[in-house]
Amino acid sequence: MSQAIRLLLEPVRSLGFASILGAGVYTGIGTSINNPARMILIQNITNANLMFSWDGINNHFPMIQYSHIVLDITSNKTRESGFFMAEGQRLYVTQMDAPTLGAVYLSVFYGKDI
Repeated sequence: MSQAIRLLLEPVRSLGFASILGAGVYTGIGTSINNPARMILIQNITNANLMFSWDGINNHFPMIQYSHIVLDITSNKTRESGFFMAEGQRLYVTQMDAPTLGAVYLSVFYGKDI
């Protein structure tokens, strides 16, 4: 078996500004992820500050308008070790301010043995 791991991407998930509901009402960004994520890219390309959640109930982190965050969860570990964003996990978003344009995006990077 090869020691190399190929970095692959799932199709981007998005949620338009009109679907981001009022404060405290979380909406999932696309579907749950299909593979254990090694890296994720979250982009808030709206004109509003937003709150994100891992469970759709609790506030976990805010993002200011027109910003992004890259979480390099475990890209430098082997396939079996390190932290991963779990397969089946979903990311949720709610308003801190009401957006009037744009969308939020979630890009998921995962590894596969080659």
